[in-house]
Amino acid sequence: MTLRRPYHLSLVAVCAALALSGCGGSDAGSGEEADDGPAFTLYSGRDEELVRPLIDQYAEEAGVEIEVRYGDSAEMAAQLLEEGDGTPADVFYSQEVGAVGALAKADLLGSLPQEVVDRADERFRPAEGTDWVGVTGRSRVIVYNPDLVETPPTGVLDLTDPAYRGQVAWVPGNAGFQAFMTGFRVSQGEDAAAAWLEEMQANDATVYEGNSEVLEAVEAGDQPIGLINHYYWARTAPEVGGVEEMASELVFPAGDDPGGLVNATAVGVTPQGADNAEAQAFVEYLLSEEGQQYFVEETYEYPVVDGVADPEGVPALDELEGPQLDLSDLDSLQETQALLTEAGLLS
Repeated sequence: MTLRRPYHLSLVAVCAALALSGCGGSDAGSGEEADDGPAFTLYSGRDEELVRPLIDQYAEEAGVEIEVRYGDSAEMAAQLLEEGDGTPADVFYSQEVGAVGALAKADLLGSLPQEVVDRADERFRPAEGTDWVGVTGRSRVIVYNPDLVETPPTGVLDLTDPAYRGQVAWVPGNAGFQAFMTGFRVSQGEDAAAAWLEEMQANDATVYEGNSEVLEAVEAGDQPIGLINHYYWARTAPEVGGVEEMASELVFPAGDDPGGLVNATAVGVTPQGADNAEAQAFVEYLLSEEGQQYFVEETYEYPVVDGVADPEGVPALDELEGPQLDLSDLDSLQETQALLTEAGLLS
């Protein structure tokens, strides 16, 4: 699906020397029992700027002390794998499903209440079990500048065409891109994924540090095409006066094209977190109407529960036609990173 005017529209292998301080960020709370209630420890693979307001609001409303450690989702998952049963974490909130899936595969997650998991749309929860649950949906998209691109691509499989030589920006170090490549491997096969990477490199794709930088370059007319998640575009539109003021437009790849992957942020609890009522209550809050509305309004991600409207400026979630995948199959992130490293895209 191509969205046109006026509807314009980031597991490394566990390191033997991985240190706790290497993955942490800022904290909210001491991690000990607070005067006004019990505490729990949250490992967040989500950006602090995006989710700390919600976490702080919940802590105040619920009267609990939450120690939060921020970092890259893959790094935090690697830390949890190293810490094993000795982890201080009660909750792991990941930027994508693959990281929580890897922990579930290693039997390092406890169970969530079935009724909480069932709040999420079926596509955003495990096919079996209650090890994790999706919190928000995010679609991969192609962003392009119509002043620079006469015929926009319909999907990522088009991008190896010589017509797009030197025009495409990508972010191989980003968790969203790596989840997309994991979906590519799962749906199209290892050989097809490796061949696409090779052909993209031969077509002079440009490496960027982050999705925001890609969008900025396309908006400024410095880059014709980029691969990002939808919400970077959607949350920028209001800042410039609305979708009609955006210089770039989006393509939502349809059908079996792996570029249309609809992934999810996801949350799980450790075995000790499963026995912590406050940790479980926090997960339930993320799937409440209040929690879901926060993400729609502040991050422009898709809600995963019924009764909450989709974000403005992008197609409705039920209109997206990306590859139909069991998100649990995205747990082979380590293999994806090995593939990217072999291709010279990761060090």
